[in-house]
Amino acid sequence: MKLVKTIIKPERFEFVKKALEDKGFISMSISEVKGRGEQKGITLQYRGGLMTVDMLPKIQIEIVVNEKDVETLITTITESARTGKIGDGKIFVIPVDKVIRIRTGEMEV
Repeated sequence: MKLVKTIIKPERFEFVKKALEDKGFISMSISEVKGRGEQKGITLQYRGGLMTVDMLPKIQIEIVVNEKDVETLITTITESARTGKIGDGKIFVIPVDKVIRIRTGEMEV
C-alpha cells in the first residue's frame, strides 16, 4: 500500500475532489496547511503599501491506496489540479507498512 500526499491550491480542491470521487477514490483526509515553494510567496498591495506574504494557504490531501491504483490516482490529481502556473502543488508517494482499523482491529499488511 502507498500513502499519496498531495499539496494543492485551495481554489482547485473542489475540482480535485470531484475528479477523485468520479474515479472511485472516496476516502481521503484533508488539512489546511501553509507553505511555499519556488514562488517564495507573493507581494500584495495593502493600504497603499506593498506587503509580502511568503507562506501561502494550501490544501493537503492524504489518500492510502493499493499499489495498483497509484498511477491512476496521480493522473487524476495532476489533471484536475493543474493550472499551468507556478504553485500548482506537489504529490508525494510514501510506502505504508501496515494499516489497522481501530474499530475492529482488522489489519492490512
